[in-house]
Amino acid sequence: MRVAAVTVLSLYAAFANAAALKLSAPDTVRTLILKHVSAFDAKRADTTEDEEAEQISDEGDTLARVRRARKEIPGLLETEGYFSPRIEVEQEPNGRTLVRVTPGRRTTVREVEIRFAGELAADKDERQARRAALVAAWPLTKDQPFTQAAWAAAKGKLLADVSSHDFAAARIAESAVDVDPERAAARLLVVVDSGPAFRLGAIDLQGLSLYNRDLVERYNVLREGEPYDYERLVALQNALQSTPYFSGAIVEIDRDPALADATPVRIAITEAEPRRFGVGVGFSSNTGARSEVNYRDANLFGRAFELNSSVRVEEKRQSAFADVFLPQTHSGFRDAAGITWLNEDIQNLVTQRFSVGVQRMRTLQRSTVRVSLNYQREITRPEGAEEQVSTAFTLNYGADVRTVDNPADPRRGYSAGFQIGGGARALLSDQNFLRLYGRAQYFQPVAESGTLILRGEGGYTIAPSSQGIPQDFLFRTGGSQSVRGYDYQSLGVAEGSAVVGGRTLMVLSSEYVYWVSGPWGVATFVDAGDAKDTWNDMRLKLGYGVGGRWRSPAGPLGMDVAYGQEDKKFRLHFTLAIAF
Repeated sequence: MRVAAVTVLSLYAAFANAAALKLSAPDTVRTLILKHVSAFDAKRADTTEDEEAEQISDEGDTLARVRRARKEIPGLLETEGYFSPRIEVEQEPNGRTLVRVTPGRRTTVREVEIRFAGELAADKDERQARRAALVAAWPLTKDQPFTQAAWAAAKGKLLADVSSHDFAAARIAESAVDVDPERAAARLLVVVDSGPAFRLGAIDLQGLSLYNRDLVERYNVLREGEPYDYERLVALQNALQSTPYFSGAIVEIDRDPALADATPVRIAITEAEPRRFGVGVGFSSNTGARSEVNYRDANLFGRAFELNSSVRVEEKRQSAFADVFLPQTHSGFRDAAGITWLNEDIQNLVTQRFSVGVQRMRTLQRSTVRVSLNYQREITRPEGAEEQVSTAFTLNYGADVRTVDNPADPRRGYSAGFQIGGGARALLSDQNFLRLYGRAQYFQPVAESGTLILRGEGGYTIAPSSQGIPQDFLFRTGGSQSVRGYDYQSLGVAEGSAVVGGRTLMVLSSEYVYWVSGPWGVATFVDAGDAKDTWNDMRLKLGYGVGGRWRSPAGPLGMDVAYGQEDKKFRLHFTLAIAF
């Protein structure tokens, strides 16, 4: 219903002179009118009334603009719940034409009636509970302002809630708004026809040429005869898209009510190019300039085995690896075997390592668990101390969990992980040892543009001494993403003029990032940490400073200037500040 009162004072006088058309309205509607009513220039939505004035030499054009305003404003205000506006057109002494808008009382919701038809309306306990939950979740409730946007969003949410589980063919059968302008009250009615309950039928798979159907079945968690659940279809679609085999996947059902008892599940696959070759260059404040060559084959031997291999040359480290991953099992595990070679010279400690191993891993929605067996032989040459050769055959277990709002740029949430692993002299190791390690990050928004990041690491290797234990199972720290203000892995145990790993580790960090404009931000931080052979030797080293941040597609890139309080030096660090 539309009610509008229009008073035109001295219409001839309003347009007899060359006049300026301007608007007078409360702030609650003024910007809206300036933006959407064609009689006014939207570019002046944030200007003053004097700045809005536009001299019109053609009085016919001014009259046409006033008519457009009178026609468009009531309908526009109805969308925001104003059903009784007053529109007055006045001629001011200075010759300007003024359109004065009084929106009146804003309509609020006084009553909501939601009805159900179809199978959802059945008199069954589970259906009654479902209906009660849907009504309770209705967002446009009594005494809230009525707007067309809120009304459309509420109906859309209701339909999505009904159709996301069981009732794939649900529809809005009827909807109505009864407005009483005098009381500024609205009565809402929605009727949802759920249609029949759907159950899943056979899978119709399309798009495979390189791989056989069994590869898709390994990721399929859907079973014939189970109730339709939109989230389970999306989960399968995401699982297929995240594999190295497919660049795209669409999982959907036929929503024809006649097929509700066994609706076909259609999976359309787009296969990815299995072989990829890449080269890259980069720089890290930890290990210097680097170049890298990598090769991947997702269909090795035509068996859907995945080969990942790389050769990387850095100033302080050179490495190469080759891993072969088997296709995921039907129970969700992925097995792999790999070989690694490493040569590095960091903090006057030259390390050469060769290792081979096997691993079983399972990745769920937000967590990853892995179990591995690994054999490695390591030669370490600390400057000013004796060379050491160590071998270890280890059993290792690790788990990671991450719950953040944005994996590439988290502002809220947390990530955590732990590892446990060790070896024994009775099983090809030079030393009995057990390594424990844990880490965590917490992200908390501060106001609209800030993020607080708390980080912690801790580790302990249980052993009679560090002799005979590979550096992988000991601890050093310092540098980017650990204790800034100190060189990379410079905090550890002194041996000769080198720094080697110790059996204990502790790192704590607090950082505040303020996003100034667009992708640019500034950060302040305080880090503290150390690695020593015993807890009694532990003395946390303090580092603090400031830095800049830039939001890249891979995550926030950072450049930090940090002061190491222990050795009283400033150092520059480059980081990719993503949640591990």
